[in-house]
This record gives sequence, structure tokens and C-alpha cells, in this order.
Amino acid sequence: MPLLTALALSIGVLGGVATWAFVGPAAGVGLQIWAAFVAWAAFYHSGGKMAALRANIPAHILGAVVGWLALVGTTSLAGGLGVPVAAGICVGIGAAAMVMAANLPLFGSIPSSVYGFACVAGYALLAGKLGTLYAGNIVDNPLINIVASMVIGSVLGYLSEVIGVAISKRPTPTAATV
Repeated sequence: MPLLTALALSIGVLGGVATWAFVGPAAGVGLQIWAAFVAWAAFYHSGGKMAALRANIPAHILGAVVGWLALVGTTSLAGGLGVPVAAGICVGIGAAAMVMAANLPLFGSIPSSVYGFACVAGYALLAGKLGTLYAGNIVDNPLINIVASMVIGSVLGYLSEVIGVAISKRPTPTAATV
């Protein structure tokens, strides 16, 4: 079977199962399937294989932490500076910090750091989670929630590749062997 067909099957099945799990039996945990898919896409965009998994997970986590810190800073400074100025300062510092962190090989994937930052900020802002930045649980804390969602998505990317490659190497039955 061609590799692209095998990957379509493995990604389709795992994507469907992951969506079912995130919005079904695991819905109470509050994981974000869209953030898992962002990390899954980053895995393939980074070339796949174990190298992409090793590069993306730390970068996603770094970006999520920096995004969370930018939200904490913005909410802390907003009263005195106003939200636009506070957010501009905090995002600017955060963006610079992520790029500087790329000097360390562990955090070398700048796009994956940005994805982590964007997912935390997007979730916190759109889901009304600014008041729960310090919550100690996965449901309420956008940092914990997005990190868990993105790590799962990265692992699903890796699994989908492993399964797809394995399926593509299986011989296709012919009329003579059926």
C-alpha cells in the first residue's frame, strides 16, 4: 500500500478515536482536541520520526509556559497600563524569550514554541480562563490543560506515523493469493 494511503488510514482512525475520546469519555478532563491536532500537525511539519517528537514536545511546553506567563503579566499590569499596553509588553517579552531560548537545542523549534504560546493564549482568552490561571487542576488551568493536550497530540502524531509506515510495508494481496 502506498505510504500516503497508509498514513491517511492511520491518521483518520486515530484522529477519529482521539476526537471521540476527548469529547466523549474523557470530556470531564476538559482536554482540547484542537490543541492536540495543532501538535499533531507540528509533528509532521517538523519532518516526523522520533526527532520531531523530541523537538516539538519541549518547545510546545516552553511556548505554553511563556504564553501563560504573558497572560499572568498582562492581567497583573492591565490595571495600571491598560490591557493593550500590558499585553503588548508581555507578548513582546515572551516572543523574544522564546526566540532566545532556541539557542538551547532542547527549545530549538521556534514554530512549535509559538504554537504552544498561541494555544494557551487562545484557550485562556476564548474560554474565559483568565480568572483560573493559578488553578491547580487540568480542567481550569489553561497551562496544564494545553500542555497535556499538546503532548497527547504529539504522541498521536508519532503513533500515526509508526502505524502508517507499518501498514505501507505489508504486502498487498493479489487476485492469485486471495
